[in-house]
Amino acid sequence: MALKTMLATYYAIHDGKELVVNGRDGYKYDGYLYFIILMENKEIIYMEQAALAYYLVEKGYPQMAIPIRNINNEWFTIYEGNNYMVIQVQQVKQVNEDTNGKLLADFHQIGTLYNFEPQAISSYGQWKQLWIDKLTAFENKIVEEARENPSDYYRLVMDTLPYLIGISENAIQYIQESERDTRYDGTDQGTIAFKRYTTNLEKPVIWTHDLVYDHPARDIAEYIRFMMLTRENHDAVVSFMNSYQSVRPLSVFSWRLLYARLVFPIHLFDQIDNGFANPDLEVSYIRLQELLEKQTHYEGKLRNFFEHAGVDRESHRIPVLHWL
Repeated sequence: MALKTMLATYYAIHDGKELVVNGRDGYKYDGYLYFIILMENKEIIYMEQAALAYYLVEKGYPQMAIPIRNINNEWFTIYEGNNYMVIQVQQVKQVNEDTNGKLLADFHQIGTLYNFEPQAISSYGQWKQLWIDKLTAFENKIVEEARENPSDYYRLVMDTLPYLIGISENAIQYIQESERDTRYDGTDQGTIAFKRYTTNLEKPVIWTHDLVYDHPARDIAEYIRFMMLTRENHDAVVSFMNSYQSVRPLSVFSWRLLYARLVFPIHLFDQIDNGFANPDLEVSYIRLQELLEKQTHYEGKLRNFFEHAGVDRESHRIPVLHWL
């Protein structure tokens, strides 16, 4: 295998035992696991993620994958025209009795103690502008792709576009108003987080390139979104939130950010983004159609979100979108 040759040539990793972890091909050598990452972003992004990864290993996360240097003392290796990074895992995660909520809260607690806010991978305090930019870019890209690729899939995407714009603008307006709310506390400071948190902390390996820096509400919202889209009942959300708040109680400001992020249809944007890269439009059509069918159910759960989460939004003066 060519990549196995790369490991031997540039990292002195010979005759590793091949294995698969979380769907990713890897090698076990000298007691460590090694994986190869194709670099698709700017180097600064990978280096900021590497700094977070080394910090987390230091703080007791041995399942955190950390980038390693090659024999030339370089972080990146050009091989057969591609740029790669090799990551090492000291120890895969063992079974943990803690609930996902507590695992995430403990992770955020450690992440807030990281002393340097990254620049390239930080979204902290930037949601409103990032959402505006995402909506604008997608609107333009969708119209362009639909014009160049007339198909059932892009007709579905175009039919979805007015809804996507409408609900996104609602979320942007809500986050703008929430940013004026001063009912925040120490739990609202930036922390190490994930691009899309689901059950990352329960898996054998935490992948370096999944790390970002953001408000903790990001991960909480993405996990709740994951539960709501997989039709978990509201008891699961309550259990998760109670577990999280036993370590890190949420401020009113956090609850508002959390709600805004749940309203913003990130899951639809992600699926359409995947469709741009997937030449099989039939598969993209099926996946988007399934997600749109879940959206009514999702909105229904969002409608009563605060009640189900055990939050008295009226006494806390937390507004909601009444059209949901």
